[in-house]
Parts: sequence; C-alpha cells; structure tokens
Amino acid sequence: MKNGKKLFILIEAVLGTMVLIVVLLMVMEKRDGGLDKVSVIIPNAEDNQWTAFRYGLEMAAEDYGTEMFVVSTGALLTVDEERELIEAEIRNGADAVIVKPVPGILAEEMIREMNVRTPIILVGTPDDPTGTIAGIPVVEPDNYEMGRALAEEVIADYGEELQGKTVGILSKTGRLYASAQREKAFRETLEESGAVIRWTIRSSAEEEEESLLGKQPEVDLVAAFDDDSMTEAGEYYSSADHQETRLYGIGHSTEAAYYLDTGVAQCLLVPDEFNVGYQSMAEALRALSPRYGNSRKEEITYTVIRRETLFTEENQEILFTMSQ
Repeated sequence: MKNGKKLFILIEAVLGTMVLIVVLLMVMEKRDGGLDKVSVIIPNAEDNQWTAFRYGLEMAAEDYGTEMFVVSTGALLTVDEERELIEAEIRNGADAVIVKPVPGILAEEMIREMNVRTPIILVGTPDDPTGTIAGIPVVEPDNYEMGRALAEEVIADYGEELQGKTVGILSKTGRLYASAQREKAFRETLEESGAVIRWTIRSSAEEEEESLLGKQPEVDLVAAFDDDSMTEAGEYYSSADHQETRLYGIGHSTEAAYYLDTGVAQCLLVPDEFNVGYQSMAEALRALSPRYGNSRKEEITYTVIRRETLFTEENQEILFTMSQ
C-alpha cells in the first residue's frame, strides 16, 4: 500500500509539473507578443449575409486562441480606401488582415504590395483567373461549379419545357470575378436548353435593385448570383404582380432562406460561409507561424436546398450558422 501511495504521489507530481510548464510557456508567449491579432475588413460587416462567415471567424479565433477585430465599411470601397483601411489596421497592431477585395487589376497590385509587409488573406478574388494572386491565399467556394449547379436545377424543373422560356440574370456583385464565373457557367449550361436570356443586370451595391428590376420586361424565371441579389429579387417577386416569375438563386442569409420558405424562390444554393470564415482565419494564422500547420487548399462546399428540404435534419446546421 505504501509503495502504491508513493507511486500515485509521484505521478501526481509529474503531471502537476507538466501542467505548470505548459502554463508558463503560454504566459511567456503572451508576454513576448505571441498572441496573434487578425483584422477582418468586409463591406457592411453587420449585414445578415455575413452572419455565418463571422461565426466561422469567431469559432476559429476561439479554437486557435487569437484576437480578432472586424472592421465594418460601406457597401463600396475604392482601392485607395481599402489600402487606407488595411494600413490603419496594421498600424493598430494587426499581424494579418483578412479582406474582401475590391475588383480590378489595381486592387491586385495593391494587395501584392501590402502582402510583402503583412500577410493578407483574400475572401474571393478581385480579377485573377487563376484564383490566386502571387501565392496569396484565397478562400471561396467553386463559383463556376455553383453557377453550373444552379442551371442544372432549372433544367431539372423544366425539362423540355425550358425551350423558349425567358430568363433574367441578376448580379449585384457583377464586377467581381466570382460573379462572372457563376454567370459564365450558368449560361454555358443552359446553352443547349432552348431558354432565352432576355436581360442581364450587373448593378453596383449602391443602386436600387428594385427600381432596375421594375424597368425590365417580364420573364419566366430569374437567376440571382449573390445574396444581395437573391434577397432584393425575393422582395420584388413576392408581390402579387410578379408571382408567375420563378426565382433561383445563390444566398446564405436568413432573408434568402425566408423567400425559399415562403415559396417565392424555387431553389437556393447555399455556400458554406461558416467554413469560409473559419478557413480564412486558419490561413491567416498559418501565414504567421508554422505551429499552425502548412497552408492548404480547402474545398468550400455548397448545399442545394428546396422548400421541402429547408428544415430537414441535415440542413439544421446551415440554418443555425445563418442565425448566429
């Protein structure tokens, strides 16, 4: 019994010493400035379309033990404004910056320049057709695949009756490479169906989408390629005057899900924005220190949801992340 007690005490002492060492290392790391600080710059950060994305960021920051600060901006930024925001966050102590880039070649040049000093992680690409900018990590779903899948859902619903049907295309982020890829795939997939694309709206986020829709001829169906477009179109086509128009779209907010639930939309493709947020934070920390592992390409998935499958058990997690 005495030997057993001695062994037990010895084990307890060793375990206690190990715990103490770990705590001391953590304290020393924090004293040395080891607690990483990551800033996130996204347009209209408080908008519901970013809910799942922000939740993913928060969970990753908690899992990795880092500080995070989200910068809310207006709907539209110029390259110079985005540069100023990134520089301000770096001056305020950000070790890395996650940013939704403004479109255009000038944005690419600015990001390359900023990345030399501080790791930059992109949520989507400005214009680069390779999906990368000089090795800078980009976290986003497969936009071409989502555009193709949306068209496939339309074809599945209409079959041969799609011949001669009129289509409207709506994209509030039409200047972005992601939206261009979605539209390209959608058009190519519908090419042999006999459907006629009657109009295309590629508006900026500051324009009133409802008034633009009101100026267009009536169509049989509308494809919305981003969450803003989906919710704007849902509001417009929910009125009694336009209930014959079918709406198909890509979205990830509770508003987008609402229009599916009420029958205004026929189908909703939901990209995994929670994972976009989580992997963006993970990539930022990998860029800062090898202790977080090597950078890797993460497959960001999407889910096709119909009204009848909206509240199924497998979709509960998606709805949960939308509402956090």
